[in-house]
Amino acid sequence: MKAAAYDTAGAPSVLKYVDLPKPAVEPGDVLIAVEAISLEGGDLINRRSTPPPHLSWVVGYAASGTVMEIGAGVTSRKVGDRVVAFNMQGSHAELWSVPEARTWRIPDGLDASDAAVVPISFGTAYHCLFTRGALKRGETVLIQAAAGGVGVAALQLAAQSGATVIAVASGAQRRGRLIELGADHVIDRASCDVVEAIHELTKGAGVDLVIDPVGKTLQASLSSLAHEGRLVFVGNAGGGSLTADLWPPMQANQTLLGVFMGTLLERSTVRSNVDSMLKAVATGRLRSVIDRTFALSEAAAAHEYAEKEKPLGRIVIKP
Repeated sequence: MKAAAYDTAGAPSVLKYVDLPKPAVEPGDVLIAVEAISLEGGDLINRRSTPPPHLSWVVGYAASGTVMEIGAGVTSRKVGDRVVAFNMQGSHAELWSVPEARTWRIPDGLDASDAAVVPISFGTAYHCLFTRGALKRGETVLIQAAAGGVGVAALQLAAQSGATVIAVASGAQRRGRLIELGADHVIDRASCDVVEAIHELTKGAGVDLVIDPVGKTLQASLSSLAHEGRLVFVGNAGGGSLTADLWPPMQANQTLLGVFMGTLLERSTVRSNVDSMLKAVATGRLRSVIDRTFALSEAAAAHEYAEKEKPLGRIVIKP
């Protein structure tokens, strides 16, 4: 099979388009003929900073395609099923062997590219907003990095729940698109102070909930919270140090909640939520936002684009 693999961590240029053996199909696994790969923030972090355990390491968390082989003991999937999958490694390839329990059936009529972005983007957004963040109708939520994959999913879900949505993004040209997706207010972090803008919009009260996938914005997120507000931080897309002064949040009785979806996607409740998100995208109630599509042979260019060009939504790679 063809794959995008690397031998040492580093810049996007470490990715090479190479021939590799077909993956082994272990008991409980399904082998997927990959049709669309969702380029996730974790893929970039791993390629950039995590030394691979062996040569020709294939990066990648998420992809969709068709089951072409099943391992011993597989009961809920069969050859020919269209599925989207999550695993900690291996999606940047023509073939991908993943545990049966980390796949979801793709609803009829849903494009492979749209399906590929759903489990991590929408699954994470739903878990952060409602399972951990306990967002209620009428509350105000601030979404950091609202133009990213998790961000555009979160603002749609929050808006449809009846919350007031304040989106933070870089670049005024994105404002119209984010408003269209459900944001009530958009703050351009490149041209104004986010905390000052939040307090102006909320008349000094602050927001009830913040969703922060950036990491290096934690201090600003905490400073934007209302008394007894909640902050859900998920990932470290900004690549900075996860540090913040916790004395003011303690005095304000605020709550900090961490989310790492890699250990949660096999939970029955999370799996059910992802199934619901896939159906919502298939029926048009929610929208997958794909900025650009690259060929697998251009994986290095796709990673470079993701890191330098500030895409709106996700990037998809196709074998």
